Amino acid sequence: MKLRIAAVGRLKEPHWRAACDEYLKRLRPYATVEVAEVADRDITYDAPRAMATEGADLLKTIPEASYVVALDLGGDQVTSEGLSARLADLMVGGRSDVTFVIGGSAGLAPAVLRRADERLSLSRMTLPHQLARVVVLEQLYRSFRIMRNEPYHL
Repeated sequence: MKLRIAAVGRLKEPHWRAACDEYLKRLRPYATVEVAEVADRDITYDAPRAMATEGADLLKTIPEASYVVALDLGGDQVTSEGLSARLADLMVGGRSDVTFVIGGSAGLAPAVLRRADERLSLSRMTLPHQLARVVVLEQLYRSFRIMRNEPYHL
């Protein structure tokens, strides 16, 4: 399976990078994972315009055949087991390319949400997009461990 994280913003702080790198390393035996970062825009004066520009940039990173999961506050909340089952269903159904999209400070542009095949909420609380990336990678790793009945999740 090929997984992609399409995210607004670079991870500048070493602790975010270290956490993501750790989960990317742990995911290697299970899937090919790539991270596509697009520049974040200043939302101070014109948040809708900044979000639209970020959205257009994000859409360029997503292959046409990819199944797209938008991380959105209004999306469905699932358990770790539920995410694992969803990924397993996608694989069995022949979907071998999945992109998780993480927006910037203003969220995801409507164009990105329209492109999404599903919307997923990590929490009803708002998370910084850097932390969301760590959480997504950790949950993807956990999902594969659950699929294989390996002990990490227990």
